[in-house]
Amino acid sequence: MNINRRKLLQKTAGAAFAISAPAIFQIANASDGFIEFIAEETKVKLYRPDAPASNLWTYGGRSPGPEIRVKRGERVQVRLINKLKEPTSIHWHGIRIANAMDGVAGLTQDAVPPGETFEYDFVVPDSGTYWYHAHNKSWNQVARGLYGPLIVEDDKAIFDKNHDLTLVIDDWRLNRTGTLDVASLGSMMDWSHQGRLGNWLTVNGDGHANTTVKAGEAYRLRLINACNARILAIDPNRFNAQVIAYDGQALTEPVSLETAALQIGPAQRVDLLVIPEAGKDFTIEEISGNQSYEFIKFEVKDTMVPVANQISLSPNHLPQPDIENAANFRLHMAGGAMGDLNGITYQGKLLEGDDFRKTGQVWSFNGVANLPQAPFFRVKKGQTVIIETFNDTAFAHAMHVHGHHFRVISHDGDKIDDEDIWRDTFLVDPNKTVRIAFVADNSGKWLYHCHMLEHVAAGMSTWFEVT
Repeated sequence: MNINRRKLLQKTAGAAFAISAPAIFQIANASDGFIEFIAEETKVKLYRPDAPASNLWTYGGRSPGPEIRVKRGERVQVRLINKLKEPTSIHWHGIRIANAMDGVAGLTQDAVPPGETFEYDFVVPDSGTYWYHAHNKSWNQVARGLYGPLIVEDDKAIFDKNHDLTLVIDDWRLNRTGTLDVASLGSMMDWSHQGRLGNWLTVNGDGHANTTVKAGEAYRLRLINACNARILAIDPNRFNAQVIAYDGQALTEPVSLETAALQIGPAQRVDLLVIPEAGKDFTIEEISGNQSYEFIKFEVKDTMVPVANQISLSPNHLPQPDIENAANFRLHMAGGAMGDLNGITYQGKLLEGDDFRKTGQVWSFNGVANLPQAPFFRVKKGQTVIIETFNDTAFAHAMHVHGHHFRVISHDGDKIDDEDIWRDTFLVDPNKTVRIAFVADNSGKWLYHCHMLEHVAAGMSTWFEVT
């Protein structure tokens, strides 16, 4: 589904709307030092001021939720207070933290029941751009707004708060009234195809995002893809931007891309360095569809005093994989619409006929739908692991490894020798094979799953254990 602003605007032609800067809302600590996140239903306008408000689920009444901003090595303490009608939990995406704090309901903790609380308490070991989101029935809870940014600054801040901009991007599926289409949540069409795609793109909850920057000054743009299933595509060369980080992991130096399209899959992050030119306003456009879609505009103001732009990046110290002595594991992804449904088991039962509709399980990893009882693999702490993932389906998938960062070492047989790029989520296209490598240095039970949230709900998840 392509995003088409014109089609949606035609339904309310002539209505006035305001353009505002994409704000990120700050946190408030409790008296004991904990940040209190109240998960609750909230009325929020997604479309236009004169359109009805949507029934969102939020942290603190906003979506995205409050930005948590700390320095590398600092402690994060969050008290989740569940005022929803169903259990929930919070996953801290991309952070290498203790397993008990990872927030995966059914694997690392029990989901927090309505009316109860859970305290997350961890130290952030790496700087970078991360985010948090609900991890129980994520296909429903994230789609309703339960997510927000977590920014870990370097020991010495490179950009001040006016030059370090967080952009949380989401696509919402709105109905004809301009409100969230709640009735379509859980659609088997979405679960078995590409996933839930929206028709209204927002930046920090704003569908008409506009902000002001100064010419000649360096800005860090932290882009976070919070969409359920949409793979975003942008062209940084259109506004002379360079990449300085992937999935929170800084490069050794800024890099200009040779390709026209930079894909950002669900849950992936990209940090860009931009130095605006005087008199040249610019936009960031989504370019994966038939026509470009502008989702944020930057108005460039002249500055009277030149600013020295000394960009010094500080990559995190991640353990280098020992490829020669790695333990190798292969994952075969199957199922979905136009895919092979034969031989899929769920909770020990071979699925046949109407079982797929009744269970909602239409995808599999190595023939098993959803979390198997036995782990995908079990290794000792410190062991280098290579996972070879073969996408034997008709759709692309965004694969996420919990608790670790990895290097992509080959794509469809072509070796990739770039030790400067680390990821926690990678894209694998239909009928392609991707091999990743990492040191399993974080003890516990860790999820490995597709981050198209409808796909993980419909079977695309497994787990591994580091002992």
